[in-house]
Amino acid sequence: MYTSYQQTLDYLYTSQPAFHHVGAAAYKPGLDNTLALMQHLGNPHNQLRAVHIAGTNGKGSTSHLIAAALQAQGYKVGLFTSPHLVDFRERIRINGQMIPEQQVVDFVDDNRPFLDQIRPSFFETTMALAFWYFVQQHVDIAVIEVGLGGRLDSTNVLTPLLSVITNIGIDHTEFLGDTLPQIAAEKAGIIKRNVPCVIGEVNEDIYPVFEERARVCNIWGEGPETTDCRIWFANQCGYMRKRRLKEASQCQLMGDYQQNNLQTAFVALQALRNVCGIPLSVQSIAEGFARVVDLTGLRGRWERLSLQPLTICDTGHNSHGIRYVAEQLTYLLAHQRQQSESATLHIILGMVNDKDINQVLALLPEDATYYFTQPNTPRALPSEQLYNRWKNLHPHHSSSAFYLAATDALTQAQHLAQPMDIIFIGGSNYLVGELLSNYQ
Repeated sequence: MYTSYQQTLDYLYTSQPAFHHVGAAAYKPGLDNTLALMQHLGNPHNQLRAVHIAGTNGKGSTSHLIAAALQAQGYKVGLFTSPHLVDFRERIRINGQMIPEQQVVDFVDDNRPFLDQIRPSFFETTMALAFWYFVQQHVDIAVIEVGLGGRLDSTNVLTPLLSVITNIGIDHTEFLGDTLPQIAAEKAGIIKRNVPCVIGEVNEDIYPVFEERARVCNIWGEGPETTDCRIWFANQCGYMRKRRLKEASQCQLMGDYQQNNLQTAFVALQALRNVCGIPLSVQSIAEGFARVVDLTGLRGRWERLSLQPLTICDTGHNSHGIRYVAEQLTYLLAHQRQQSESATLHIILGMVNDKDINQVLALLPEDATYYFTQPNTPRALPSEQLYNRWKNLHPHHSSSAFYLAATDALTQAQHLAQPMDIIFIGGSNYLVGELLSNYQ
């Protein structure tokens, strides 16, 4: 019997492979373990009204935006996301409140013999805990973020009210394929028969993948604009974009890239209201977007940590996400230099070893001082290797160094930065989570 929350976490981390610790070794494709867990717990997945959200990037922000709007309407909303930044319990929230430590302890204690028997992954157990907790607490709606991919992800045992796929980019190629159509096909696996679906961003390479899946699932009409169609492509909904800008123009999420997530969430909320029959007012959507951080507790998305020097962190961690971050950093530096010509950009960067590292480095601005480091996870790319890769790409760049400890990199950047400078922390969820504790 585990008597403390920390002992329970130690058990989960040591007895079950966790992707955020060991990477590919923790990935268990297929739903057999999950279905066994669900049956053992009384099939909570069949008792949830859920919104199911997949995508390469933006699914966390989109999940929180949808949850916030539903909360503003007065619903009791369960929210399951991953990974966490600081506290494991961030993964499982109801109306922004993290699951109590004692609930985690009791769940593991009560189910440990079965967990030891089937040996699920860390993610499978965490998801089972979330579904069980949401049912126990009688949530009205659960917003469920896919862990990895879609078709074979543990969360795909759900038959939701609505499926959402934010976008398709190159990531996790060892599991999902190395082309956009292959990755799109895996994520399209969450689309269920007769369940409406919203696709956030689509291009001509992957449009046919979603059209084919929609036809198989009986949600494709004569075309995406017809009344009998039950699949929407949010970035093609110009009328919906105009409505969003008029009805929900304010948002607490400040990254430029959030415009795509806002559009996806807005179209998804219209589908929930108009097709799924979920009462939802214009005012609730506007309030949810305007107070998404306050309502849900979301952190790490272009989050401003201090003003002098301006310090920002963001969890973008692959080339698809970093492209937007790099563009906004370049714009922000130009703005600061209008106030002070000597303004400097300081970038604290750490990455895990299974990302498209050279592509990410090629996107980042050369006009910056770099502090290469490594997040505290076995998956981390050693800081010296990251530094060497940068030097190979930019052999004449002199303003860079590497640090074994992320806190040392932050301390040095804070020491060198002037009041009008910018400090940016990013490259990995784990690095952002590790350094957020310095700004509590």
